[in-house]
Amino acid sequence: MTRIIYVAAPEGQTGKSVVALGLLDTLLREVESVGVFRPLVTAGARDDILEMLLGIPGVNLSYDEAVGISYDEMRTDPESALTTIVEKFGRISPRFDAIVVLGSDYADVTSPTEMAFNADIAANLNAALLLVVNGYGRDVREIRDAAESALSEFTAHHVQTIGVIANRVDPAILDETSEALRQLTHLVVAALPAEPLLIAPTLRAQFEAVGASQVLGNPDLLDRESQDAIVAAMTLPNVLSRLVTEATVLMPGDRSGDLLPGLILAHHSGSFPQLTGIILTGGYPIPENVVKLFDGMHLDLPIGMTDKGTYTTAKDVFNTRGHFTSSPRKVETARRIFAEQVDSAELIKALEVPPASVVTPLMFGYQLNELARRDRRRIVMPESSDDRILESAAILLQRGVADLILLGDPVEIKTRASAMGWVLDGADIVNPADTELVERFAAEYATLRAHKGVTIEQAREKMKDLSYFGTMMVHLGMADGMVSGAINTTANTIRPSLEFIKTKPGVKVVSGSFLMCMTDRVHVYADCAVNPDPTAEQLADIAISSAETAVAFGIEPRVAMLSYSTGSSGFGADVDKVRQATKIVRERRPDIALEGPIQFDAAVDPDVAKTKLPDSPVAGKATVFIFPDLNTGNNTYKAVQRSSGAVAIGPILQGLKKAVNDLSRGALVDDIVNTVVITAIQAQTPAN
Repeated sequence: MTRIIYVAAPEGQTGKSVVALGLLDTLLREVESVGVFRPLVTAGARDDILEMLLGIPGVNLSYDEAVGISYDEMRTDPESALTTIVEKFGRISPRFDAIVVLGSDYADVTSPTEMAFNADIAANLNAALLLVVNGYGRDVREIRDAAESALSEFTAHHVQTIGVIANRVDPAILDETSEALRQLTHLVVAALPAEPLLIAPTLRAQFEAVGASQVLGNPDLLDRESQDAIVAAMTLPNVLSRLVTEATVLMPGDRSGDLLPGLILAHHSGSFPQLTGIILTGGYPIPENVVKLFDGMHLDLPIGMTDKGTYTTAKDVFNTRGHFTSSPRKVETARRIFAEQVDSAELIKALEVPPASVVTPLMFGYQLNELARRDRRRIVMPESSDDRILESAAILLQRGVADLILLGDPVEIKTRASAMGWVLDGADIVNPADTELVERFAAEYATLRAHKGVTIEQAREKMKDLSYFGTMMVHLGMADGMVSGAINTTANTIRPSLEFIKTKPGVKVVSGSFLMCMTDRVHVYADCAVNPDPTAEQLADIAISSAETAVAFGIEPRVAMLSYSTGSSGFGADVDKVRQATKIVRERRPDIALEGPIQFDAAVDPDVAKTKLPDSPVAGKATVFIFPDLNTGNNTYKAVQRSSGAVAIGPILQGLKKAVNDLSRGALVDDIVNTVVITAIQAQTPAN
């Protein structure tokens, strides 16, 4: 299992890259392979932080592989941008034991929007969150409030959080801050002290910010960090008392005769803090006799001159910020701070967490495509006269998730596809009027249904129905699965399967489930398509088959046996049936997390669950919903779909030996594509 840790902040300038570096170092000591991913970057510029992380020994990944999308792409189409991020991440994730994902920098969009987008990314990557909050200029209460607010936002998006780190905290309140965070949450917490060096710009950056040109000193020292700036407009004694280590001194150029020699002497004396550089303002050149004064000494301190006034120069210098990636010294300082303040053993322990119980639709869709690609199967699509089928086929072939068989006249199909701009290269187009195939299929059907008195003539007539023709291809091993229902009814799709595909060993009833893709999770609803009024035994079969369907698609099965009553409070034939079905499931499959009878609200709402079934492992967090009858199931899935905007994929036919699936006649192209992918995955399992 790849451990995915998303390092994110609720605002800019938190220094979360320091945390990402420390986390990366920690992981490299624990696992064999660690990757890095940056979902959002600025277009047209290389990301310095990402390049630094990729340069750490043990991280084997190219820059292009580690980049998601640009801020511009995110602003233009957030939904498409999120899909691209998930797809790009999915390409690299199988290669690593752990991946550090570094959230965005709040560089180009408003903070609330960007924080929500970060939360969506984390949820869709199924990542554990390491939250970083900014402590700069804040007291303990403000830091705690910022952490609490951000945790609420990410929790609302179903993001699993493993730790909270306050960064850039005043060293005087470091311990108080750590304690406040511990009281806030049971997660891993830490407080990192503010370190001026990490945000210190280089002298070169300051020169560039104010348009200064170097007039004296060693140009090789322009890349040294400047940890402070001092405006020198006082007399020399007062300026000297205010000097600090590695500061840039800003002084009026017309004071170079009296201040400049004293500052240079102080810098070289060893009695005062060493400076990083001096910037002369106002555009006044240094007098020649003063320059001559310096000729006899080794002057390495860089001195620059700008035409700007002192106020403007000071403003520009103070607004210049540096990245901790600008020097090895900064990187090593960041590592030290993290190592000293964060309990690495506690952090590693927190990372040993099970996958999140919530599977988001976006990641679910990506995982489906990857599963289908790994073991491509042949899927027959008998309804090629429908444009939606042809368009879906073109998409599926482009994605490479399945090998397709289209039933219909080859000339008509190719002509129609060409006219619409759909490329069907790679699809096998089979003419259902092919005499040899019709005779072969009819003979097989007559043999299988001889006990029902079916003649060869009747069998030939049946093969004119493309649902029978396609199902026979599956039965004879010419295809691994079939998808139908765009034109045909559910009943017409299933009937051939029930006649000669039959059920899996140990299963007595075929049922239909829907994969319900909500806004932030995926559920399984069953039976919503096949059985009008199942018995308790059949309901138990449906529950077990649905749990297995959930497992097949990476959803942790927590099964809710739905009724109008929760627990033992209700009586009547209907609730007794559910109660008996629950008992049967527990006897046959004690490994399945199960609750029943249970009402729908108690199954989905944690607050209701706390009241009605506080100790249940399923209540409030069910993922598989078993309805007591077809009327309830069909109406509920349609109501949920309409009210919440959920996407219903299916029905998925459960319990058959072979993969044969139906889709709604009102299906969109995306529904058809998804159903084909699901059928291809079902066809991979030996039981199918």
